[in-house]
Amino acid sequence: MLEEVERWLDRRSWSVADRPLERVLAAKRGTTVSVVLPALNEEATVGDIVSVIRRELMSESVPLVDELVVIDSGSTDRTAEVAAAAGARVVARDAILPRIPAVPGKGEVLWRSLMVTGGDIVCFVDADLRDFSADFVTGIVGPLLTDPDVDFVKAMYDRPLGDAPGQGGRVTELVARPLLNLHWPQLAGFVQPLGGEYAARRSLLERLPFPVGYGVELGLLVDALHTVGLDALAQVDVGVRKHRHQDGRALGRMAAAIYRTAQLRLSRGHLVRPWLTQFERDETGFTPRTYAVDTEERPPMAEIVEYARRRVA
Repeated sequence: MLEEVERWLDRRSWSVADRPLERVLAAKRGTTVSVVLPALNEEATVGDIVSVIRRELMSESVPLVDELVVIDSGSTDRTAEVAAAAGARVVARDAILPRIPAVPGKGEVLWRSLMVTGGDIVCFVDADLRDFSADFVTGIVGPLLTDPDVDFVKAMYDRPLGDAPGQGGRVTELVARPLLNLHWPQLAGFVQPLGGEYAARRSLLERLPFPVGYGVELGLLVDALHTVGLDALAQVDVGVRKHRHQDGRALGRMAAAIYRTAQLRLSRGHLVRPWLTQFERDETGFTPRTYAVDTEERPPMAEIVEYARRRVA
């Protein structure tokens, strides 16, 4: 298995510099590209990301991205207003597929985004990135345009924690990487398996179930492996990713959701309880707080009647 991973790393791991923008544009031809930003209270960063994409990838001279959509999942700040002012089309999560009541979670937003975008390639970018570079888009879209055998591309990057390089991605190192190495060792070569920047062909995404919460990245990666095989997956080094970091308790809830997502894929018959208890100190001592762990998954979008009708139309 190690030899297979090493061969994959040699064959399917690239740098953004390996595909200059001119080459990517030349390969685009009639393929359409949608960029989706899932957003919840990201007014501080979403506008800059939208502006960079609009300016550098959606001009007459560089028409790489055909549509840019921000899916607002109930923000209480000015996220929607800022994104629209920067030039994005903003769609409220709850306005998509109203027949199916929305639930909180990032995966829910990504799943619904397939209903309101039309690109042959769908590129997801988190809305909390700072010092955003267009390389995050061109890097992961490039292989899909230049190599017809590639279906799913993850960004890889350094994730600093404050001033410490490489110390971000704590849930990746403590939870996701051990799970993948133990249970899906073919995926051991992915540097950022939980990263929120990845692109895939719509024809693949519409066939995959979407965990509604934090487990969506792990779930999509594992299911893509089983659907199209390792050689159809790739990763591209896009540099450094700077973003807002979660506190320890939020990371614990994220870890629980990711573990649950993995367990669902390992054995549908032997599941741990879908709850996580954490402790907070107050004036009386340590007080337990119990949180539900995301367990729901949305079915492949291709099975949704409204989506099938839209595709026919």
